[in-house]
Amino acid sequence: MNIAHPFREGNGRATRIWLDLILKENIKQVIDWNLVSKDEYLSAMERSVIKDIEIKYLLKQALTTEINDRNLFMKGIDISYYYEGYSEFITEEV
Repeated sequence: MNIAHPFREGNGRATRIWLDLILKENIKQVIDWNLVSKDEYLSAMERSVIKDIEIKYLLKQALTTEINDRNLFMKGIDISYYYEGYSEFITEEV
């Protein structure tokens, strides 16, 4: 997904939601995106197409078993927008 970039806008958000759904189904864990630094994440994503060990390590440190926590999911969407430079809305307020 990181390499394909099928959308004109929203690739990162789609990738993060897709990844959480895959992790939830396969290992019963999701990523707590609040624990992932924006700068570290974006740098690791840039390098992941060549070597993915850094991004795997970074995300593994943020795994949680709170797979049904709605607030965690909604905050993850907020963080996802923040990673891409958007911060006008907070999902809980919409």
